[in-house]
Amino acid sequence: MPDQIAPLAPAPDVVSEDISLFLDFDGTLVDIAERHDAVIVQPGLGRLIGGLAERLNGRVALVSGRSTADILSHLGLQNTQPPFAIAGSHGLELLWGDGRTEAPARPEGLDEALTALNELADARPGVVVEKKPYGAALHYRQAPDAGPACDAIAEEIAARTGITLQHGKMVVELRAHGADKGDAVRRFMAEPPMTGTRPIFIGDDLTDEAGFVAAEALGGWGILVGGPRETAARYRLPGVRDVHEWLGNLAGVAA
Repeated sequence: MPDQIAPLAPAPDVVSEDISLFLDFDGTLVDIAERHDAVIVQPGLGRLIGGLAERLNGRVALVSGRSTADILSHLGLQNTQPPFAIAGSHGLELLWGDGRTEAPARPEGLDEALTALNELADARPGVVVEKKPYGAALHYRQAPDAGPACDAIAEEIAARTGITLQHGKMVVELRAHGADKGDAVRRFMAEPPMTGTRPIFIGDDLTDEAGFVAAEALGGWGILVGGPRETAARYRLPGVRDVHEWLGNLAGVAA
């Protein structure tokens, strides 16, 4: 129960010269919406992340379950090389700040999985299928009673096809095997400009726990966004607005 969990300390001020920053997207930089395609990106978010990248000499990475293309689209950077890194699809897609990219092969069985997920969504009003380059997700925020059915079909498909199963907040996802958000942290930290710095990972979801663990193992720490729960993070920020304020103070940009 939440009242049995030790409270996390508020996120502290940091020295920008010795850190690298890893940021989840949904629930961290933008408020979670009823549908994955209905998030509202605050007009100043791109300027804030750009200011962070400038202040940290490019040592910023967005790490999301969304695809890299989706992140770029939401930030209005579809045709622009951002001055920071992005790890999409839970670390399967990597985009470095110098333009290098890395991505796996599309998993076998994904088309079959999409067909089954779409059939369930058609039969369950409020359930939404999110098609991704290397996976597919069932969102049931608008139909919480459908959660057990969504979990059951995803577990059955994962067992039959070998596709990786990933649970999140009111969502269950099937995706290619091979990486998580912690792997993304380790990959980016192994190369300049992040090598030798302390990683700070900010996120809100169960999928971000791997990022918290990786950051701690590499001499940094995690910041949980939201209410108290069991977590590997060391510090906490109450919500998205607080994340923007904390990042704005670090970047010297008004949030």
